Amino acid sequence: MPIPIVNSIASWFLKKRFHQIELFLKYPIEVQEELLQNLLQKAKNTEIGKQYDFGSIKNYREFADRIPVTTYEENEDRIQRARKGESNIFWPTPIKWFAKSSGTTNSKSKFIPVSSDSLEDCHYAASKDLLCMYLNNNPDSQLFVGKSLRLGGSKELYQENGTVFGDLSAILIDNMPFWAEFSSTPSSEVSLMSDWETKMQAIVDETVKENVTSLAGVPSWMLVLLNNVIETTHKSDLFEVWPNLEAYFHGGVSFDPYIEQYNKLLPKKDFRYYEIYNASEGFFAIQDRNSNKELLLMLDYGIFYEFIPMDTYESPEERIIPLNDVEEGKNYAIVITTNAGLWRYKIGDTVRFTSTNPYRIKVTGRTKHHINAFGEELIIENAETALRKTAKLTHTEIVDYTAAPIFMKGKEKGAHEWIIEFKTPPKDFDFFAKLLDESLQEVNSDYEAKRYNNTTLNAPTIHFARERLFYDWLKQKDKLGGQHKVPRLSNSRDYLEELLTLNS
Repeated sequence: MPIPIVNSIASWFLKKRFHQIELFLKYPIEVQEELLQNLLQKAKNTEIGKQYDFGSIKNYREFADRIPVTTYEENEDRIQRARKGESNIFWPTPIKWFAKSSGTTNSKSKFIPVSSDSLEDCHYAASKDLLCMYLNNNPDSQLFVGKSLRLGGSKELYQENGTVFGDLSAILIDNMPFWAEFSSTPSSEVSLMSDWETKMQAIVDETVKENVTSLAGVPSWMLVLLNNVIETTHKSDLFEVWPNLEAYFHGGVSFDPYIEQYNKLLPKKDFRYYEIYNASEGFFAIQDRNSNKELLLMLDYGIFYEFIPMDTYESPEERIIPLNDVEEGKNYAIVITTNAGLWRYKIGDTVRFTSTNPYRIKVTGRTKHHINAFGEELIIENAETALRKTAKLTHTEIVDYTAAPIFMKGKEKGAHEWIIEFKTPPKDFDFFAKLLDESLQEVNSDYEAKRYNNTTLNAPTIHFARERLFYDWLKQKDKLGGQHKVPRLSNSRDYLEELLTLNS
């Protein structure tokens, strides 16, 4: 199909869709309240709907008073029953798909329900919105001249009791409409290969022959793939392999630690990076402007949002608030109610609102991935801002890192202990450590107060990681590829101790 025709079709769809987007931009709270009522009415005859009498809930306050906020563990029994083929437990339509999600916070796998409603009205709707927003912002785009290189998870889909589970990306690829399959590379056969390292080379071999115009995937794993492409082709940058490459759609982990390495692989100044925020539980937000990384919270994908201010999280004073009560600049844990049957569910992510008109966010980390052993409240956003500044000033490149507390012993004060893998290491390691400490104090006043005159915290201890340390650690845990992430910060020393042992 000629590119002008494709762009015209996309433009027509975009104009039609923009009316709906304008509706939630103009009336965000009303759209969310109507969505909540639709979810309650649709699920009122399910097991959970009868338990809490969804049919009689008339407003948000009744909803919040009647239904408890839950975690995966509190939903696990119902989810396991659904996996065995029971229906109408928490959503009226049969749930065939379950996204296997373990991340790094827990070795035990989670199986997140994915309904046909969430596939169509959330995940695939978001993919179309992303493309349309991009084309609207870049009318001269040649995106459809070639193909999108998508990098998904390495898990196969496993049939079990009439239901199917696997990596979310595998589920999306397996259900992909024909037009998306036609415009993507590698083939589904290669995308769904189970062995990550074999798959990596297969993707390289297949995609270097294609006219790739865009990339899509998690930054950490995409970087591994792209470096393999350079090694295989012996080219100096990716534009020598794919001359028409113009955009990278990324999500899953913060892009900040990887920017400099991507800029070397993709040296054109007009190359575009677009961030998305999605998870096994749903697709939440999209970068809707070329030059601004703030993400527009999408309010009509069948997801109702609530938030917990992190300064009250898991405390006796914990508060749960609806969208209309959030404030700019504050850090919140997300609670979602979805069209896949998750009701007031803590997903474990934290965000900060950069705007409330419209509602735009920045992902700041995980509720479990922070260090607060001494009241310093260090979050991933702080760590990555400080690391990026330090790396720039010391002309270094960071591959991966993690940090944990050194707990107080006797009269010995506490500290933070880091292990960092460099692609380009610092020439003066002590200077790097000093700059990182100072940068952390600049972005976090609580950390600064604890570091003042070594009142509570000593200067951080930093270790060099050997090459491929984090890769080998994830491989050891069978967590290569997909959505698997290195835990950046932790109040426990478990991850750090494992890495230090592997590093010795």
